[in-house]
Amino acid sequence: MAASFDPFNASYQQHPGISMSEARREEPVFYSPVLDYWIVTQYDDIKEIFKDTDTFSASITLDQITPSTEETVAVLVQHGFNPGLALVNEDGPSHQERRKAHQEPFKGREVEALLPRIREVVTGHIDKFVKNGRADLMADLFQEAPITVALIFMGIPDEDIAACRQFTLDQTVFMYGRPAPEEQKQVASNLGRYWEFTGQLVEKIRRNPDAPGWLPHVIRESQRKPGLFGDNELQTTALAGLVAAHETTTNASGNAMRALLENRETWDRVCADPALLPKAIEESLRYDGSVAAWRRLAVKETTVGGVTIPAGGRVMMITSSANHDGSVFENPEKFDIDRPHPNRHMTFGFGAHACMGATLARQEMRVFIEELTHRLPHMSLVEGQEITYLPNTSFRGPKNLLVEWDPRLNPVLADRP
Repeated sequence: MAASFDPFNASYQQHPGISMSEARREEPVFYSPVLDYWIVTQYDDIKEIFKDTDTFSASITLDQITPSTEETVAVLVQHGFNPGLALVNEDGPSHQERRKAHQEPFKGREVEALLPRIREVVTGHIDKFVKNGRADLMADLFQEAPITVALIFMGIPDEDIAACRQFTLDQTVFMYGRPAPEEQKQVASNLGRYWEFTGQLVEKIRRNPDAPGWLPHVIRESQRKPGLFGDNELQTTALAGLVAAHETTTNASGNAMRALLENRETWDRVCADPALLPKAIEESLRYDGSVAAWRRLAVKETTVGGVTIPAGGRVMMITSSANHDGSVFENPEKFDIDRPHPNRHMTFGFGAHACMGATLARQEMRVFIEELTHRLPHMSLVEGQEITYLPNTSFRGPKNLLVEWDPRLNPVLADRP
């Protein structure tokens, strides 16, 4: 398993969970010399790692998979790039205290209040292509609407929205991919400029602290509890939060629509009965989630699945593999919206670091799919297209997702040519 494991190859990229089926059976925990990580594939082992925060530190969660070259480091230094702790890579009591201070904007009632704006954004994008008979759901909808919603949620002023778009892709390649040295240098330059931008952004929001959104809320908390968040933590929240709030939803929506349209009977059922939407969303998150892997550092020697992991060992949990563990999910390779308890999936993590944005992501996905079932129930995937993914270990969604339909048959009369 160690010799053959390559998370950048076609098999893993096409479907990480299914690609790890042999490892789950034969060698569920193994060391990968290529990555210098211990790979964990079974559900119960991954759940225990998430739970055991004393043994497994989140400190490496945002570390680069591919180490920076000296030239790349020099570029980052030039821009003063120095992100500190974010919630996702923080441990202990300080993590608990700061996570609590972040939570208010993520609560159900706050997210519910955003629904009209989310629907307005989504329908506006669908309006642009609904009469065309053909679209790329990724480029025309899922890469556009979620970032707009994310920036609204974060409280980033409208005039700064465009400047944030490209940086999210750059950050994913930089931290979780295997960029060539020249590409790494270019991406580092972009990230450095974004780091400078986030510093200016924090100052702008600080001048209007009563504004709605996640970042204004955190700035108010920093003023209410001096020392809880410094300028570095606020910048890091802006840097990491944009990816967390946008890219995962973009990818999850693309994966969900691919699974639904490849399972036509299921898609037709959801179109006919919107009450099935919550089940369809949970099963899509299990079957092909947007987060394929997560990482931890063993702070002391320990045993996982009967395998000894040394102190200082870096651990990669293949959460997509956990979601396809047959001991938890019967017939896991089948996309089945009627399966019991699909929400036991690990796509949003588990325990102290479970994703705070899960409610927002689910609501966005619901609006996306609901609007598409209502306005384009007759669309289908374009036959023969090659669906590819940005090569990286952890975040995944199709680069493109081409669909087509006869616009003359659009059920909403105003949507017909």
